[in-house]
Amino acid sequence: MTNVKTGLLDMSDISAVEIRSLIKLASFFSEVAKRPIPKVPVLTGKQVVTAFFEPSTRTRLSFEVAARKLSADVVTFTTATSSLTKGESIKDTALTLRELGGNLLIVRHNCAGVPHQIASWVDIPVINAGDGRHQHPSQALLDCYTISQNFTLTENDFTGLEVVIVGDITNSRVARSCVEAFTTLGARVTLVAGPTLLPAAPVFSANDRVSITEDLDGALATADVVYLLRVQLERMDKNAFPTVREYRTRFGVDRRRSALMKKSAVIMHPGPINRGVEIASDVAEQQNVLIGDQVKNGIAMRMAIIYNLLTSKYEL
Repeated sequence: MTNVKTGLLDMSDISAVEIRSLIKLASFFSEVAKRPIPKVPVLTGKQVVTAFFEPSTRTRLSFEVAARKLSADVVTFTTATSSLTKGESIKDTALTLRELGGNLLIVRHNCAGVPHQIASWVDIPVINAGDGRHQHPSQALLDCYTISQNFTLTENDFTGLEVVIVGDITNSRVARSCVEAFTTLGARVTLVAGPTLLPAAPVFSANDRVSITEDLDGALATADVVYLLRVQLERMDKNAFPTVREYRTRFGVDRRRSALMKKSAVIMHPGPINRGVEIASDVAEQQNVLIGDQVKNGIAMRMAIIYNLLTSKYEL
């Protein structure tokens, strides 16, 4: 993967071969979870630190569960009760966590680039668990694994798959990471959003596997994967749409729209979902909705990532 001293920071650092190797390893760890004792003693004595400077449920807990299933010790850093409230810098906080015995640091921050900066200060691997609007690589990797489970693919080659990503593209680090991951594996991606929900700069224009449209109904008809994004009101500098009702009308998936999809198509969402906004409540309960699978697969994929960074026994 990336250099063991820097860890997992950006999807652009990971090749198709490396993604497929991580999918294979995650599949093995999924089998571990089915054992009577769903744990392996491969990282006994290692210490994994989660440092989340931004609220999180799924990602933080998923990483912590993953580390414990690998038998690592887990230290949870909480900003509200830390010396950051006394004026300590992020650099000194990161160095302290390293000196306390951390072997791996998992960082989420609301400012883009903070995990990369921390990686330059410490001599242990750093995993970017989400930085501002920039990247969320472990989410993209677990989504690749989830897709691989639901389609008959040769060697996890996504060539021929049509993925539609819908909604608040401009504020979504998940969208940026998933576009890179899916297209690296060979899929074609269609972004469905209005102009105010797209990045001002042509972020995706250099990728010939990416197209953009406002026609959700048309995109759904050919999609194999429909990936819905949460409307991130907390990141919006101004209203990107007049009302929630209008957003739901243009970009929400209700029962009528779900009926436009191919029978083999699946719906994904990184969570948390806003029921009645990007997805209707009754649609969220359909069997082709893989949100629960994404949460479950997040543990296996994050086990693969952590294991890969803390041991040399597995060669990518």
